[in-house]
Amino acid sequence: MASAPAHWLMKSEPVKYSFDNLVRDGATMWDGVRNNQAALYLKAMKIGDRAFFYHSNEGLAVVGVAEISKEAFLDPTDPKGRFVAVEVKPVRLLKAPVTLAQMKAEPRLAGMAMFRQFRLSVAPVTEAEWAVILDMAGDGGL
Repeated sequence: MASAPAHWLMKSEPVKYSFDNLVRDGATMWDGVRNNQAALYLKAMKIGDRAFFYHSNEGLAVVGVAEISKEAFLDPTDPKGRFVAVEVKPVRLLKAPVTLAQMKAEPRLAGMAMFRQFRLSVAPVTEAEWAVILDMAGDGGL
């Protein structure tokens, strides 16, 4: 029996690549990750896994849902060939952004991996955390 899709949080600076860019492009390669722990998370991603798209540095909020559309492959931007990339596609914009301040104020999210290793651009999200953030966004399902 196949396991349920995993959930992730992926950060991008909106001035470099925003959720609107992902919607416009239809899919993108998530490359340039050079942290070993984040790279392990990329390697763990499977087609169909869902990810919250988080605007970092500016906005500081979960703004959308994306889906992994291609599993880990060698990152063509890594000249040493050590790191991987994945491909993601947009699923939908959240009804309302969920800010970092809102997430930090929510006791049910206190254990989020994102808060333990804040500098990581990719982090896992538990099933329960996923549901809480969707609820905070006024969004159900997916």
